Amino acid sequence: MLKEERQQTILSEVELHNRILLTDIADALDVSIDTVRRDVKELDAENKLKKVHGGAISLGFTSSSVRSDNIYRLEQKRKIAEKALDLLKPGGVIFVDGGTTCSELGRLIPANLELTCFTHSLPVATELLSKTGLTVIMVGGQVSSESQTAIGANAIHNLSEIKVDYSFIGTGYVDSYYGLTEFDWDIVQVKKAIIKSSKKTVLLSISEKLNSQHRYKSCDINAINTMITELNPENKLLDSFRNHDIRIL
Repeated sequence: MLKEERQQTILSEVELHNRILLTDIADALDVSIDTVRRDVKELDAENKLKKVHGGAISLGFTSSSVRSDNIYRLEQKRKIAEKALDLLKPGGVIFVDGGTTCSELGRLIPANLELTCFTHSLPVATELLSKTGLTVIMVGGQVSSESQTAIGANAIHNLSEIKVDYSFIGTGYVDSYYGLTEFDWDIVQVKKAIIKSSKKTVLLSISEKLNSQHRYKSCDINAINTMITELNPENKLLDSFRNHDIRIL
């Protein structure tokens, strides 16, 4: 495989999943980790992604200031967020997860809608704070420099003391059999706590993530009450999820 092809694969993966591990890409491309590390270093120098210890993250995932130019599949994510708005009711209490699709939801929530919004994401909180009708509560804890979300024992404890009507969550990988998975153990522990704190959990995911999986499991697919993609709910790509007790929007 040519270097240009390798680097395009790396970019595609980091844009889709927001974060990647060098070891995973090296295995997928059947090249050495040193080769992938050099590729990532070059892409970082070209300002196409951000190199971090052991991997890389997308530019759109690192800062809301570059959102409009660097968010992968922004139109699809915006469509998902627009569908999610139909679930919001005045006086409701919700949780909004981190990630680019959830940030779009935060951006699109009407300014005058009276809601109480919990989040552990700094970019999401920034979007929500501009809404005059919202009460925004930040769930604290150790802040991940990569995801800009609160993680760790304090965040998990704080989540255990709330119960929201809906949580709107993202995921790195989703499969109708394996459920929701991630490669980051700390993120998974917080995701479990978010789901436990919710009366209903809504998954926001672009269709490219369907039928993918990784190391650590956040939950079974049946833990999700509603799944929202950019697709028409009757699309055949969603057939395998229809065998489960999930509302598909």
